[in-house]
Amino acid sequence: MDLQNAAVIVTGGASGLGEATARHFADKGAKVAIFDVNTERGQALASEIGGKFFAVDVTSDESVSEAVEAAQSAHGVARILVNCAGIAPPAKAVDREGQPVKLSKFSKVVEINLIGTFNTVSKFAAKLQAADADTEGARGVIINTASIAAYEGQIGQAAYAASKAGVIGMCLPLAREFARYGIRVVTIAPGVFWTPMMEGLPPEVQETLGKQVPFPSRLGRPEEFALLAQSIVDNPLLNGEVIRLDGALRMGA
Repeated sequence: MDLQNAAVIVTGGASGLGEATARHFADKGAKVAIFDVNTERGQALASEIGGKFFAVDVTSDESVSEAVEAAQSAHGVARILVNCAGIAPPAKAVDREGQPVKLSKFSKVVEINLIGTFNTVSKFAAKLQAADADTEGARGVIINTASIAAYEGQIGQAAYAASKAGVIGMCLPLAREFARYGIRVVTIAPGVFWTPMMEGLPPEVQETLGKQVPFPSRLGRPEEFALLAQSIVDNPLLNGEVIRLDGALRMGA
C-alpha cells in the first residue's frame, strides 16, 4: 500500500511513538489525522506536518465515532490506523503499607490501553470495510501497539502488562475477522524507547535501561518504531502477527 495521499489515523499522535509515526507518514505524503487528548501539542504538530488534529478520548464511543467521521470528511476514508494511545503508571497490587491498590488504577490502564485500542479498531474497520478495494482485494491495515511487558512484565507492571497482553491476544482474531474485507491487523511490541514517559526518569536510570539492550545498547528511537510501521504498510503479506522491536531485550523482574 502506497503512503502517498493515503488517509491515516494515528491515536496518541501528539507525542512519543505516535508523533514519530505521524511525522514519518506525513513525510511520505500521507494525509494524517492525529487523535489525542493533548490539544495544544496535537494542534501544533498537525499544523507543522500539514495534518488534522482531533481531540479524542479513545475510551469513549461518541468521541471516537465523531473523530473518525470528521477525519473522513477531511481526508477521505482512512486506510491506515496506527494505535499508539496508552498510559503506563506503575502500581503494585499491594503497596508498601500492605494495602491493596485501588481497583480504579488497574481498570484505568486496561480501559485506555486495551479497550481504547479495540474501540478505535472497531470504528475504523466499520468505515473501511465498505470502501473500495485495490486489485488484490486490499483495503487497508491496522497497526496496534503492545509492549514486551506483555511477555516479561516487571514488578509494578501488572496492569500495563495485562493491558498489552490483551492487545496481543486480539491481534489474530481481528486479522481473521477482517480478512474477508482485505484489512490486515499487525501488532508491534516495543522494548524500551525514548518517549515522554521515559523522559520523566532520572538520566542514570535511562542509561541503565539502555545498557540492558543487547544490541544496539541504547533506548529505542521513536523514528525506528515509525520505520517498522511503514514496513508493515508496505508488505502485504504481514498479517495477524506480533513483531517485537526491542534489540533482543528480555526484561528482568
